[in-house]
Amino acid sequence: MFEPVTIEDFLAKLAEIKSEADLTRIKASFEFAQKAHFGQKRESGEDFVQHPLEVASIVFDLGMDTTSIMAAFLHDVVEDTPIDIEEIRKQFGSEVALLVDGVTKLTRLAFQSKQEQQMENLRKMFLAMAQDLRVIIIKLADRLHNMRTLKHLPEEKQKKIAKETLEIYAPLTHRLGMWKVKWELEDLALRYLDPEAYYDLVNKVAMKRQEREGIISAVKQTLQRALAEIELKAEVQGRPKHFFSIYEKMQEQGKDFSEIYDLMGLRVIVPTVQDCYEVLGIVHTLWKPMPGRFKDYVAMPKSNMYQSLHTTVIGPNGEPLEIQIRTWEMHRTAEYGIAAHWLYKENSPDDKELHEKIAWLRHLIEWQGEMKDSEEFMETLRIGLFMDEVFIFTPKGDVKNLPAGSTPVDFAYSIHSALGHQCTGAKINGRLVPLDYQLKNGDIIQIISSKQSTGPSRDWLQFVKTSKAKNRIRQWLREQLREENIQIGREMIERELRKRGMDIQENMRQENLLETTKKFGFTIIDDLLSAVGDYKVTANQVLGKMGLEKEPLRPLKSEFEERKRTRKSSQGIKVRGVENLLVRFSKCCNPVPGDPIVGYITRGKGVSVHRQDCPNLGSEDNERIIEVAWDQEIQGTYPVDIEIEGLDRVNFLTDIMNAISEMKLYLSAAKARSKKGLAFINLTLEIAHSDQIQLIFKRVKKVEGVQRIYRVSRLVR
Repeated sequence: MFEPVTIEDFLAKLAEIKSEADLTRIKASFEFAQKAHFGQKRESGEDFVQHPLEVASIVFDLGMDTTSIMAAFLHDVVEDTPIDIEEIRKQFGSEVALLVDGVTKLTRLAFQSKQEQQMENLRKMFLAMAQDLRVIIIKLADRLHNMRTLKHLPEEKQKKIAKETLEIYAPLTHRLGMWKVKWELEDLALRYLDPEAYYDLVNKVAMKRQEREGIISAVKQTLQRALAEIELKAEVQGRPKHFFSIYEKMQEQGKDFSEIYDLMGLRVIVPTVQDCYEVLGIVHTLWKPMPGRFKDYVAMPKSNMYQSLHTTVIGPNGEPLEIQIRTWEMHRTAEYGIAAHWLYKENSPDDKELHEKIAWLRHLIEWQGEMKDSEEFMETLRIGLFMDEVFIFTPKGDVKNLPAGSTPVDFAYSIHSALGHQCTGAKINGRLVPLDYQLKNGDIIQIISSKQSTGPSRDWLQFVKTSKAKNRIRQWLREQLREENIQIGREMIERELRKRGMDIQENMRQENLLETTKKFGFTIIDDLLSAVGDYKVTANQVLGKMGLEKEPLRPLKSEFEERKRTRKSSQGIKVRGVENLLVRFSKCCNPVPGDPIVGYITRGKGVSVHRQDCPNLGSEDNERIIEVAWDQEIQGTYPVDIEIEGLDRVNFLTDIMNAISEMKLYLSAAKARSKKGLAFINLTLEIAHSDQIQLIFKRVKKVEGVQRIYRVSRLVR
């Protein structure tokens, strides 16, 4: 399919546009690579140096600079020969060495099936891109030649490389605007991933080619005559649809090949932007435009720099025909994307304009740098690389582009994190809309915010689309959880000090806490307090590390009783003054550690432990009341019943469960019912301490529609 490139032909091609000095440097880099790879062969049997020669040729065809071509020749030298990067730097300079080093690191990335390993490999690739975009362009040229020669590898390896190409490299070419490379990578990947479907499409497209070309020829002639009449210079080209896009359309829309009409379109290339709109007018005069199928990417370019007018008309055969209209400069950018930048600015690849055009990459690197979770990382990557765009306007008329399906919350976070956190509503085209409204092209959006806002809701994660919005919401929720845990942890330590009759101010001094923090392996005090509040460390363990001896429990009745042996029950309760009694928890109020409690001596069933506010104690015989206390070394969990009342709505129970889920509590029972527009939810949770109940209450109260939450006590008659 592709004729092998020879170094003589390649140098002759270079001589037409490169200076003598550039030719000398490029030739030297080839000779260096040829010597380094001497004796090495590819799977095809050809000399290995043919591969870097082909890669350099692709890089040149993409319009890249001399430095990139030299790095393309040398890109496998450090990877596959004993030569190190310092030798490259010494021979060819720091800039070439930087690119070679970047590509070397990328070629060493072995994409594994494990998502965690893949995440780290992809993270490295994006960091290399951030350092110098030419790294990824060389890598894409390397991948393109490898895909062209994939037939020489075993089938299993073919599928692995093709899958990786379709999932990572083809979407990258899309984001970089390199359509010419994208189409070829996708078609080659499909050829190896689903060869039956690929060759079936090839045959079917070939069978319809003559009929299709006849229609396109007639349309071209009609349009060319109309343009000639007004003396407008334009080139009209047929635009075949590549195989993968047909395959994708059939899969996504469940269509048969016979139902795909836009197998070929027209492209009109003109000198100026004004000419683009003039051609559009003529096209709409000749053929009837289809409503809703016009897109102006000239006035509102895509984030990958793509510009063109798209319109779909009813062709002479009654079938839809898409026509693209663009200038020659737009066409070069559409074909080569970010690589086209070096056609005009070879000596300044790091200018401000370039960085503005790839702002999406900077944001992607920023967001993925904050993530440790592999699923979250891959989700961010899919959103960042794959999604189509929607164009919207700010009240001032500025254009913003966001992924298709984005909401007002996504827009708010795209402006500033604080605006996202404070977002309470939105207006679209002057009308109030819900926060999960999906933005449409041309919408004018206004965000309503309040500094008194309680912050983002967890249920926002169910409808936001952008990586930035998802990550900022998750980060805020984590920070809120941490702040709550820090406060709870501090209170738990102070409560334990108070119980022991120790000086809180003295023992909670900064230096004491910092020293104790280090003993637990933390670096800052808040980390320790958060661990205590999250029940990963107990308050008793903290005081133990402080060197504070535990005080004996103060007497509850008399000096005589104090001298009696204290019995430590299996239930985590200490009973003084009475020995060898069975201890059990009452099911009417389900006391948990931290609750003020009392004991009640039952007839034949030992001591029943109640909360002090249990409604059943009012009718009990006071003579049978006995003082009990929680064992300081208590461990384990205890059941607690809570009831939640709120306005009934879709996903109300789900939102309640999500609010509780991060606490990692065991839910042993759940029951929900509705009555007259109200929802009643009863949950039984296993918890370790009463402080957790307050944290549950605090979180659940933030859920939309919650009116009341309380612990359930049952009155026994």
